[in-house]
Amino acid sequence: MEMASNSPLDSLWTEYGRAFAAWDDLTLARWLAQTLGQFEGRAWRLSHPLVGAYRLAAQVAHSRQIWHKRLATTPAAYAESHCCRAPFLPLLTRDAKSEGLICQHCNEILVPFDELSAEFRALLEPWAKNYEPVHAVAHWDDRQRRKVGNYDNAYENAALSAEKLLAVAGSEIAPKFLDAYATIIWEDQDECLEVRPEDVRF
Repeated sequence: MEMASNSPLDSLWTEYGRAFAAWDDLTLARWLAQTLGQFEGRAWRLSHPLVGAYRLAAQVAHSRQIWHKRLATTPAAYAESHCCRAPFLPLLTRDAKSEGLICQHCNEILVPFDELSAEFRALLEPWAKNYEPVHAVAHWDDRQRRKVGNYDNAYENAALSAEKLLAVAGSEIAPKFLDAYATIIWEDQDECLEVRPEDVRF
């Protein structure tokens, strides 16, 4: 979750994060625990403002090892993650087939794809198989672009397909993970295809 980039957007998020950096450990731990309680039982968009605020606070908390200090009681529905001992808060991305679910506290792999239940793998595998060639259009080389003729049309069609596939992830796939996890966050954009959260509707 470290923001090493010097892009204007990353600089802005670093500025936002200073609000949480000013909090003492106890206040930060309590806010995180209370917010996890609000998350419980729902699949959340990555772009949701509350998720964005939580991710910034979690970055500060991870650097201070807040969860190791046991300063606040985590809602009972959240297991402890094996990667950083923070509450189990997974992120479902378009790379789930290769990377599994990602921890929202330390940004490491929380659950490798092969360790997901057969039911969840069966949900994700066909979706990821459909998404991969769609996303790949954004990374075609010159030879591939020439071969298709009108690359702008191919890119636009890929973006429209990505919007639909991301909507499926948010409306059909992510909610089914709530049978096993307290909550889940799902990626609702594809920067390579210029698909923004507001483009993903269902």
